[in-house]
Amino acid sequence: MNSSTSPLPLRRTKIVATLGPASDRPGVLEAMIKAGVDVVRLNFSHGSPDDHRRRLQDVRDIAQRLGKCVAALGDLQGPKIRIARFAEGPVHLEAGQPFILDMALDTYAGNSERVGCDYPALIDDVSPGDRLLLDDGRVVLDVTSIVGQEIHTHVHVGGKLSNNKGINKQGGGLSAPALTDKDRADLKTAVEIGVDYLAVSFPRSAADMQEARTLLGEEGKEIGLVAKLERAEAVADDETLDGIIIASEAVMVARGDLGVEIGDEALIGTQKRIIKHARTLNRAVITATQMMESMIESPLPTRAEVFDVANAVLDATDAVMLSAETAAGEFPVETVEAMDRVCLGAERERLAQSSGHRMHEGFERIDETIALSAMYAANHLTGVSAIACMTSTGYTPLIASRIRSGLPIVGLAHSPVAQRRMALYRGVVSLPFDTTQMEPTEVNQEALKLLKAYGLARPGGHIILTRGDHMNAHGGTNTMKIIAIEQEESGE
Repeated sequence: MNSSTSPLPLRRTKIVATLGPASDRPGVLEAMIKAGVDVVRLNFSHGSPDDHRRRLQDVRDIAQRLGKCVAALGDLQGPKIRIARFAEGPVHLEAGQPFILDMALDTYAGNSERVGCDYPALIDDVSPGDRLLLDDGRVVLDVTSIVGQEIHTHVHVGGKLSNNKGINKQGGGLSAPALTDKDRADLKTAVEIGVDYLAVSFPRSAADMQEARTLLGEEGKEIGLVAKLERAEAVADDETLDGIIIASEAVMVARGDLGVEIGDEALIGTQKRIIKHARTLNRAVITATQMMESMIESPLPTRAEVFDVANAVLDATDAVMLSAETAAGEFPVETVEAMDRVCLGAERERLAQSSGHRMHEGFERIDETIALSAMYAANHLTGVSAIACMTSTGYTPLIASRIRSGLPIVGLAHSPVAQRRMALYRGVVSLPFDTTQMEPTEVNQEALKLLKAYGLARPGGHIILTRGDHMNAHGGTNTMKIIAIEQEESGE
């Protein structure tokens, strides 16, 4: 990364963009990264291992050429439970009519009276009175009885139903394991190609995240796990939610399946609760699903989408995510540009820059105490232009970023892995900083020189610097220093 050129980005909220056929078009990926993409998502539900390997290599090459730090998030498909296929194309179900989910039916033999299912254990997961939601809730079935291998239902909400549509159970309770055989194979691919984060779909508890951690093994020990919160039981109580958060490096508010299972009316409150808990527990959080859905076909977002993104920003989400908008849409670059504008607009509001985070709590770790003290000082001392954290893993900048502020947090790290890890954290910009050839007395001055190159150390102002006595030691941050920038040092 070239530290002598462009100023650091002003936007604090990070943008995650999904790659796909739209971003594969010539010049599009580079334009998306220039427009502000911080993290790319490789969706293992689609594409081959070679597709993901090629796309990630393209991202790495472009990011290096542009002097940007872009992280990669691999996203496992998980146990998406689906109906089978219809013999003669889509059917239309009428409200009130009977309809059967037949576990014994041939995969391609569905009709307007019954259809097969790719998850035979569904027969054991449902009971009369349960409500099943197909195609993200567009078709709703009420279970009336279980007869052998058949689930008999009445159509509550009718509509068009086509092949391979997903099935959710309202209120949750499906027993499918979070990690399928496909996920295990994709996990190995993720390790091989070198993703920075790996998202686990449909975890029910911390145990599912711990299983993924075990499968990553020694080779994948530097990959951060992201729990996609999609099941009703994952958010049913604070103990389960907090357990999943603590077992992960980040969580995703995956509003599609989650909204279907808990109901749209409960979704906004749950989103806010997840964001608050994640930040309190020192984890990053991504808000996802349909954030700018209309821009798949339109060059401009709707007002509702603008408010949705802005609301997540004001709740202090670390990142907002684009899915089909950039993977398959007609306007991927324009969508990233629109997301950038909306985030910047929301961040100008005072609410996005003030914080009462953990003001009345005690701390247990020294590095946590230093990070939060630095942010308190930065938000209250006149003239501070940036907080610089020397870090080996990115942990201190993560803790610091839990405090709302209008000031940039600069993670100074030697490790490229740590630099990319910080690409997800709200308000954090990572810069390469190798102290291995520096004398201890030179470190602060070299850090200051780097910050000046980016226009962050203004004459007459202050920089707050955090570091440890022993550089590149995990958890070693124990010092906060306020550095005054002398007028004469500016060369004026």
